[in-house]
Amino acid sequence: MKTDTPPQGRRLRGLGVSPGIAIGPAHLVESGSIHAPEYTVPPEGVEAEVARFNEATAKARRQIKKLKSKALVLPGSASEEVGFLLDAHLAMMTNSRLTRGVERRIKEEGLNAEAAVQAEITAIAETFAGMDDAYLAARMTDVREVGRRLMRNLMQHEYQGFGMLPEGSVILAEELTPADTALIDPRRVLGFASVLGGAEGHTAIMARSLGLPAVLGVPGLLTNVRNGATVIVDGVEGVVHIDPPPELLESYRSRQAEREREREKLKGLRRLPSVTRDGTTVSLQANLELPRDLDHALENGAQGIGLLRTEFLFMNRQDLPDEDEQYHVLRAIVQGMDGRPVTARTMDVGGEKLAGWMAGRYGEPANPALSLRAVRLGLREPKLLEVQLAAMLRAGAHGPLRILLPMICSVSEVVRVREIMGQVARRLRRRNVRIADPLPPLGVMIEVPGAALSADALAHAADFFSIGTNDLTQYTLAIDRADDQVAALYDPLHPAVLRLIQFTVEAALRSRIPVAVCGEIAGDPRYAALLLGLGVRDLSMAPPSIPIVKRRIRNLDLVEASRRARVIMDQSDSGRIATLLDDFNALS
Repeated sequence: MKTDTPPQGRRLRGLGVSPGIAIGPAHLVESGSIHAPEYTVPPEGVEAEVARFNEATAKARRQIKKLKSKALVLPGSASEEVGFLLDAHLAMMTNSRLTRGVERRIKEEGLNAEAAVQAEITAIAETFAGMDDAYLAARMTDVREVGRRLMRNLMQHEYQGFGMLPEGSVILAEELTPADTALIDPRRVLGFASVLGGAEGHTAIMARSLGLPAVLGVPGLLTNVRNGATVIVDGVEGVVHIDPPPELLESYRSRQAEREREREKLKGLRRLPSVTRDGTTVSLQANLELPRDLDHALENGAQGIGLLRTEFLFMNRQDLPDEDEQYHVLRAIVQGMDGRPVTARTMDVGGEKLAGWMAGRYGEPANPALSLRAVRLGLREPKLLEVQLAAMLRAGAHGPLRILLPMICSVSEVVRVREIMGQVARRLRRRNVRIADPLPPLGVMIEVPGAALSADALAHAADFFSIGTNDLTQYTLAIDRADDQVAALYDPLHPAVLRLIQFTVEAALRSRIPVAVCGEIAGDPRYAALLLGLGVRDLSMAPPSIPIVKRRIRNLDLVEASRRARVIMDQSDSGRIATLLDDFNALS
């Protein structure tokens, strides 16, 4: 609940997920009215529509439980008050008049779920309107809020107002999905913060790619804050200041100016080679989230695109992109790199990047990270994979392109995709369509422990490896990287994670195939000496990280880094590993 006179100088702590400082007027992303589509569901589709509604309610319950856990750390009586409110919302999601009424309207009236929710809320509102009771009238606000949450879940609703924000805005929200983040224009938005989210989730990754300061997992962020309030989002310290006092504001403005001077210094590295002090060249490439990041990558001196995440083609839409649409987008990126290599990953929709069309077809899984996603979805729905491979083969005729497969677990998956790619190539040739010749190299993402442990076998089936340390860490340690409740346990320096990386790199080197690291640790200069010491010579990262990592590499002695890596790999405690790495970084 918002008031016009919030307390001054509130300081809120969260997770700093993208470095930098944003200062500007707050733009609150609230759950305003949503226009519901209305159509008749045929009798044979009623059961599926009820299931879709039940999935939306299950998702809403999980969202509310997350908010409840965040509310526990709110000060004073606020925690108890918010807890009571969320308990009421939770009760409305479980066998309530609202949920029973929606199911009845779907079954008896053939309404689609969105229209049924809208109709039932209207009916409940009419009932409450006839009661002369202020308490019950206030509860109608809760019913409407629950209804809006259900609608957003049903419609995979993305926020539409980002393009119309005043220049210099700072977004505050309950949650920003990767699809929401894709709509943010960094020319208008200075940064953002949200109540929910983790440091290694895809929203955080996109924030780093956009170069936007961001803090996620901030309890109480939307309590007593108004649109237009001056806010500071400190993505370095993981702090949000609401209505800061003048002296704090001035201090942060000075820090902003200092960071800008540092960025100007780093620009001077753009044309310098990425080479260690003892003469070893390291390839620094960019992870690309959206086509608009291409110029950003080139400005920062990217030697190629080491990971083109193609999920943007499937975000914020209910239909599927056809072959021509995908081809034209990919061709523009390949041509824009002007002869530099592009590694395009096949779609990794699913998990936190669930596309709207997929939700309607398969519903929401109980555990998205372990369900039907990435190459599993492509092999389950071969037409999706064939269309994307066809677009990639065509784009590969315009410049060097490699194809990367996500979430590979077995050699048989690689073999099957290679067979499909051959079939697609033959079909395109019969149509006299120009494609890459020879066919693009086919690589494997090593992001599942099973893939890392079978890297020897996979190296015989794949043309190159790319180690996705984000998911590899998540799956090795059984930690949801998007969940702020366990974010502190996410540790890429855990000895189990490092041994899987080492095993993968050594398998690739023995088979003489290229191996890169494209996870977030590739863009953190802290890890550069360790990765190079383990034998990695290709790193791919968010564009803003390239000059920072280049500076670290140019100050490294590879022989010394290799020695320290060997010492680190003999350790069994992640704390000791961190100390050894940080000490080495401080001295070199």
